[in-house]
Amino acid sequence: MHGPELVGWLLAALCGGTGGYCLLGVRGGPSRVRQAAAVEAVMGLGMALMATPAAGAPHLPPAAFAVLFGAAAVWAAVLLAAGTAHQGHHVLEGLAMVYMAVAMAADTPAHAGHGPGGVPAVTAALLVYFALYALRTGPRLLPAAAGSGGPGGVAAGHGTGHPRRAPEVAAACRLTLALGMLAMLATL
Repeated sequence: MHGPELVGWLLAALCGGTGGYCLLGVRGGPSRVRQAAAVEAVMGLGMALMATPAAGAPHLPPAAFAVLFGAAAVWAAVLLAAGTAHQGHHVLEGLAMVYMAVAMAADTPAHAGHGPGGVPAVTAALLVYFALYALRTGPRLLPAAAGSGGPGGVAAGHGTGHPRRAPEVAAACRLTLALGMLAMLATL
């Protein structure tokens, strides 16, 4: 990731914490909930690794990131085909990370002086998508009145069958990763 080292470390901490929290959701609940949590965990932990400043830790080659996030996108697509909620977003999120990994690979010393990586129109479209997603998801963090339907039509803390995957918590995880995507795309 380009940009100030402090931003990279903060983003790594935010995405890593979110990915770790999502990993806790893999332990219980229905299979689809566990698998959706696993996709979010892979995305969060992979984003944390990708955001870690180069001076801080050995990095995987960009091709490894492309394979990791490509596999996460395929996994989300399989879950989407099975009817699991929110997986269309994860497919796009995984493909956006593949796009950034490819742009990162093109940004080698051999390409010095060529300007930022990535295609500006694609980067702009992804920025708009993740900004709109964050704005749409933010209100879902507000708890619903007791017994009433929340912004997503589900009463607060119900609907997932797993206490750690209450709708507000799941929305917070997706919002955090969307904001991380915004930060990473903005520095591309």
